[in-house]
Amino acid sequence: MCGILGIASRTDPVFAELYDGLLMLQHRGQDASGIVTFGDGFFHERKANGLVKDVFGAKDAETLTGNIGMGHVRYPTAGSLSASEAQPFFVNAPYGIYLVHNGNITNTEEQRAKVTGKYSRHLRTTSDSEILLNVLADKVADAIKVNGNADPIRNIFAGVKMTMERVQGAYSVICLIAEVGMLAFRDPHGIRPLSVGKRESEGAGDDYSFASEDVAFGINGFTKLRDLKPGEAVLIDLEGKMHTFQAVEGKLTPCIFEYVYLARPDSMLDGISVYKTQIRMGEALAKQVAESGLEIDAIIPVPDSARPVALEVSNATGIRYREALVKNRYVGRTFIMPGQQERQKSVRRKLNAIPLEMKDKNILLIDDSIVRGNTIKKIVQMCREAGAKKVYIASASPPVIYPNVYGIDMPTKHELVANGRTLEEIREELGADALFYQRLEDLVWAAKEGNPEIEQFDCSCFDGKYVTGSVSAEYLDSLESSSRVSKKIKDMPAAGGSWNGATLAT
Repeated sequence: MCGILGIASRTDPVFAELYDGLLMLQHRGQDASGIVTFGDGFFHERKANGLVKDVFGAKDAETLTGNIGMGHVRYPTAGSLSASEAQPFFVNAPYGIYLVHNGNITNTEEQRAKVTGKYSRHLRTTSDSEILLNVLADKVADAIKVNGNADPIRNIFAGVKMTMERVQGAYSVICLIAEVGMLAFRDPHGIRPLSVGKRESEGAGDDYSFASEDVAFGINGFTKLRDLKPGEAVLIDLEGKMHTFQAVEGKLTPCIFEYVYLARPDSMLDGISVYKTQIRMGEALAKQVAESGLEIDAIIPVPDSARPVALEVSNATGIRYREALVKNRYVGRTFIMPGQQERQKSVRRKLNAIPLEMKDKNILLIDDSIVRGNTIKKIVQMCREAGAKKVYIASASPPVIYPNVYGIDMPTKHELVANGRTLEEIREELGADALFYQRLEDLVWAAKEGNPEIEQFDCSCFDGKYVTGSVSAEYLDSLESSSRVSKKIKDMPAAGGSWNGATLAT
């Protein structure tokens, strides 16, 4: 997950625009925020744990000066929850490079050993993003040794190519490079999103922006140009000229969970409307609901991300739609809260039921996905307390059975309610009277309809097929025993199951 944003302006300070853009990406991470700018020959940085609005204030406009900069909203998937791991990260040579990263590296230990051993670099954190930065710095330095330093853009692109040949996993990256410009690149599978936008700057050339989602463009007057290609690098130099380089040949296999939950409905990712995809998800799910023959009085979405799906299920089945769960707007997304206990505590703070819409009724709750099951289980209980006669559940996505290792916080089987359980056992665990899951082929159809040119999506959390082909059973087992995971699953009952059926390479 995480949200990244970069702005390269020809003339204007970018701090305020970075602030506004990061607010548009806040849904992608609530743990920490960071901004770095470059002006007057120096970098200017601020980062801390907290939301964008809490980390930055008006005084930061006086210190975070410069007309080129980038920002990050952090959602922790690898490393610790410490403020020291907030991004961006920095290395002072070559050139001086700051980096922000969305995704997750899967061969971190191998690369950590090379960075700290062969290249004698010191790492200050356990973050895979810092490893990625140091690999890039090493490879750019290698290119300088071969090519000389007369053409820094050539060296940087060569460094990106060698980095992609070494690093495995998912990575969408933006870098700020002293006296060179702003670099962005995307892994050869294009798992995590990244796009580029342009804005005309009167009399001074064009301004450019990179962002995880194009919703961050409009607020600052940028128009989306396109999504970065898998394996592509794009650099905006200090004169505002765009340079592109296909570092390695790639095949676009974007993460399908972006369309289920992660991205905003008003985003377009790789030519696909998130909102339209969710409408089609509802269309497919409605067929299962209709075929069940259940007597249902009302369809109720779990706000907010399930609304488009629920509306389409209602339209297709003729069952009335009701907003019977009221959301507290001042509580964050429980899925991306850093600790299991914090997620469980926050459900009651987050939602409240309307008894008048539930008493003595058979209701169908529609959620975008069921990952750990904590939220929906408590909602079922809440609905029964409000007087519901029968509580059915429909998930707009298939059962989440396998860990997602590419940047979503579902790394262990212990946290997945569907892992090792039958449909009936899941239903009993959630306390529902009936349970529906979207079929995987229907979910793929819903996304693919938006861009038929995409042949494959990363559906690894549903089918166990890891598209990078580099995820071993040993790596999955190492996630189970990591210190961060151990803290997260402490005092939590195991869901059972194993890696049964996972395809570790495709």
